[in-house]
Amino acid sequence: MINRRIVSGMRPTGKLHLGHFHGVLANWLELQREYECFFFAADWHSLTTEYNNTDGIAESIRDMVLDWLSFGIDPGKSTIFCQSAVHQHAELNLILSMITPVSWLERNPTYKEMQENLAAKDLSTFGFLGYPVLMAADIILYKAARVPVGHDQLPHLEITREIARRFNYLYGEVFPEPEALLTETPKVLGLDGRKMSKSYGNAIFLSETADETRKKVMSMVTDTQRVRRSDPGEPDRCVAYSLNNIYLTESQKEEIGVACRGAQIGCVDCKKIQAEALVSALAPFRSRREELTANPSMVDDILADGSRRAARQASETMRQVREAIKV
Repeated sequence: MINRRIVSGMRPTGKLHLGHFHGVLANWLELQREYECFFFAADWHSLTTEYNNTDGIAESIRDMVLDWLSFGIDPGKSTIFCQSAVHQHAELNLILSMITPVSWLERNPTYKEMQENLAAKDLSTFGFLGYPVLMAADIILYKAARVPVGHDQLPHLEITREIARRFNYLYGEVFPEPEALLTETPKVLGLDGRKMSKSYGNAIFLSETADETRKKVMSMVTDTQRVRRSDPGEPDRCVAYSLNNIYLTESQKEEIGVACRGAQIGCVDCKKIQAEALVSALAPFRSRREELTANPSMVDDILADGSRRAARQASETMRQVREAIKV
């Protein structure tokens, strides 16, 4: 029987934004039509950077899963669960940490990058260094065949493959080495031109109102070399124009591009068009979210059911692991 299982998680460190909308949820929606999917709220992973600020994690989990459901992630097709509700994640993480060389973790390209970008946080912890081990446990616990990743995440998956390979070498074949399922996603820039991120404070959140969205779009950085309204602009230098690449048609983009370069449209008018296109695109999602919010216990029920389903598979895997290591 062909293994068509996929595992993917998301850290509940705050509200979801446009980057998640296009970079993760759009892919998940397609994957659940073709694969057996396990989608989880990675609350233990959130502790790697938010260990001293845990008050909002539980609420973030509910908000995040509500966003998933509003987007169309279907608990009837996919197993939706919370990482910490399946204790086998922690058990396998502990076992894998015993066999993972520190050098593998130190060469992780994201390790120093995140320390630099989040310099205000103390990330000199064992948990932060070892989060790729927990990620490996998350994936191979369900014996996933494929893992949806972008090109920038391939080094992370390779660590998972190396850990699975090392375990199999030491104790016998238990885990398949998961393959990458490369996903192409549109580049979503934040308000300041950096990658959209909650940590950078430059995000447009899905749960915001239409007016809040409009206000944020109007605050986006434009072509910094266009000083006056009468100066020709260059869309390729404009952060705000990046939204056009996602939400406008080709003819609309071409028309605005020509008008911008010819100083026939100002940045304010351009951003008004962008804002309305974005608000219109998010309207069905926000309407569905409002409907689901009327049933506050629904998310908890879905997570409880999904966690039970995930735990059944996780328990069987750990039975095989303990048999292999003879402990």
